[in-house]
Amino acid sequence: MEDKIIQCKDCNNDFVFTGGEQEFYNSKGFSAPMRCKDCRQKNKQSGGTSGEKKDKVFSDITCRECKKTDRVPFAITGKGDDLLCSDCWKKQRETATDEK
Repeated sequence: MEDKIIQCKDCNNDFVFTGGEQEFYNSKGFSAPMRCKDCRQKNKQSGGTSGEKKDKVFSDITCRECKKTDRVPFAITGKGDDLLCSDCWKKQRETATDEK
């Protein structure tokens, strides 16, 4: 793939989206970046998609597998009785990856 020049939507500077980066993004199903590396980093640090600081919401849960209490980084909509703690979630994810 040929390198592409993209204009950052935040700072309006041009940046290069290399052929290798394009292949990686395509293999992961990602769309092309809209921000340069510096602006992506600033946006990530601010916790927002438009640069403003967002308050994270956490919810307390009881794991459906091990019954351990845990805190998840999102708001629960509904009963929340079908959720996994971070340890069980990681184990389930590893099992699913191994089965592929």
